[in-house]
Amino acid sequence: MATQAMLRIQRSHSEKAAFSLSGRIGIEDVAELQRMFHSVAGEVIKLDLKDVTLIDRDAVKYLARWEEECVKLENCPAYIREWIDQGRTREKKVGD
Repeated sequence: MATQAMLRIQRSHSEKAAFSLSGRIGIEDVAELQRMFHSVAGEVIKLDLKDVTLIDRDAVKYLARWEEECVKLENCPAYIREWIDQGRTREKKVGD
């Protein structure tokens, strides 16, 4: 039985609110990421997505929302950026 790759979160030693994510981000990881954000409330949060290999579309919606609020996405893979932008375009069309 094959296991799915899990999300690994590493906190930066040099910046309080900087985290590197690697592996797969699923909707089930969103709650853990939100807890992590609360632990650094008031800070600009940086997420390095360079080593993300797969992400659920539902999790992308949360990344887009967080980016609008308080999170800076660094080294964001092109496919994730495209999904975020497509979601924002759809939301604007619905709001018109």
